[in-house]
Amino acid sequence: MFSSLFPLFLLPCVAVGALEKTHGVHPSNVAKYQVTTKGTWTCLDGSRELAWSSVNDDYCDCPDGSDEPGTSACANGTFYCRNDGHIGMSIRSSRVNDGLCEPECCDGSDEQPGVCPNLCVEIGEAYRQKMEAEMKTRRTGAKIRSTYISFAAKEKKRLEDLVATLTREVESQESEVARLQDILDRTESISAADLEFKKQSPLFESLTEHHFALKSLKREHEKLKEKEKILADILSALRGGYNPNYQDMAVLEAVRGWEEYAGLSHGDAQNEEGDDNAENSEEGKEEAEEELEEGMWSAGRLDYDLDRLINVDHVNLLLEHDKHIGDETTKSVLFDLSSYLPDLLLPQYELVRDYIVSMLETFGVARGNRDITADTSKARSAHQNAENDLRHKRNDKDDAEQELASLFDPEWFGRDGVWKKLDELCLEKDTGEYTYEICLFGEARQKPNKSAQTFSLGKFKHWNNAPGVEVGSPEYYSKQYYKGGVRCWNGPERSVTLSLTCGTENALHTVTEPEKCEYHITGTSPALCLPLEGKAPSAKKEEL
Repeated sequence: MFSSLFPLFLLPCVAVGALEKTHGVHPSNVAKYQVTTKGTWTCLDGSRELAWSSVNDDYCDCPDGSDEPGTSACANGTFYCRNDGHIGMSIRSSRVNDGLCEPECCDGSDEQPGVCPNLCVEIGEAYRQKMEAEMKTRRTGAKIRSTYISFAAKEKKRLEDLVATLTREVESQESEVARLQDILDRTESISAADLEFKKQSPLFESLTEHHFALKSLKREHEKLKEKEKILADILSALRGGYNPNYQDMAVLEAVRGWEEYAGLSHGDAQNEEGDDNAENSEEGKEEAEEELEEGMWSAGRLDYDLDRLINVDHVNLLLEHDKHIGDETTKSVLFDLSSYLPDLLLPQYELVRDYIVSMLETFGVARGNRDITADTSKARSAHQNAENDLRHKRNDKDDAEQELASLFDPEWFGRDGVWKKLDELCLEKDTGEYTYEICLFGEARQKPNKSAQTFSLGKFKHWNNAPGVEVGSPEYYSKQYYKGGVRCWNGPERSVTLSLTCGTENALHTVTEPEKCEYHITGTSPALCLPLEGKAPSAKKEEL
């Protein structure tokens, strides 16, 4: 029996003994596996000198495991698969001779001969075809990417010219505003006494009181609207989430009271859109049936026109009123006489008239009937229009400067501005139930295909800022994050992680929801297709 088992007992030792000394050695270290004239060999870390026969003898002698590159004797060693016809790869020594065909070793060299087939020719050919297709995509995408960079250069020139033009216009407009301010100051100083006298009238005091009353009412109205909205949301949530089979009369009365108030049908609250339509219809009906007194404002007009009424310039209104009254009822007989006198006597008449009026004003018997409205209103209007134009020009200048600053900002459009071309480009992906839309650097949205309702999934916040990712690197631009979307029911705010790879077109490909209301969308863009540096490396070069 012992003799029959003897060959099987020696089989592993014979197989190991037949291994080449460089079996499992990385090509960069092959030259280090040479026997000395004394028939010895030194561990790669220099710690020990061994007999050459101890290399690949299935017994670990070196602390660094370098004496067993082709066996699993050393737990800390590595095994190199040559994979002729494909790409060489390294695995841990513990995976050698474990009876499993490792995918990294397509030549089967990690196991005993005959255990694993050599598939490197087939796998290498498929790999080269895949790499060739990827290189073709990358070359095409890189050409498109170069047009994006050219666009950024043109944008830079356009924005620089625009900033320079707006700077000149702002300086010119500032001078114009200063000039008109001087005219307004002089005009108002002349008419200040008359204006102060007019502002003491009961009419102006009443206008001022009404003005502050309207502002106060508007403030309270907005507070009540906000409170009503909060209460409506609470009651709608209660209506949608309470258990009608649980006989809590307080909850039931609250739900039915809300349904009656909001004009909602009693029953299951699954179709929110239907409830909203019913509510809008009921509100519209109530508004249509409401009879307003003549001259009273509707709720819609209050929302849109109240600010205009509050912001009326009451000083100008007072001056216009005085002008209107003066034109119709306060013309002095002395001034009317001029229309009856011959032209020869007009100069003498006007001289006497002005002298008498001046004397009466001096002794306080009468106030001058000078029309200060036209000059003051005209000067104020011209100054206000000039200030508005200056404000618009400054805003345009600030926007242009900010756009120019972000053009080559690595945290926005990249150091070469390649992403500027895609600013606000909207991409869509139809998944059947929903259509997902991402407007790059803008907002992401979810649109139900059977409803007109749209949900915000968030706005662009930043690129891939994970720890260890360098700003401006290809990995940095491989992800965009959109946050702050509409909050889910009993969940977080909706958000999107957009993962991008090189492609010949800007497109979205897949949409998943790994966590509640956290969407992961994949896509492609030529902006990520970096130009190739020289020719594609051969399989042999990659092995080395």
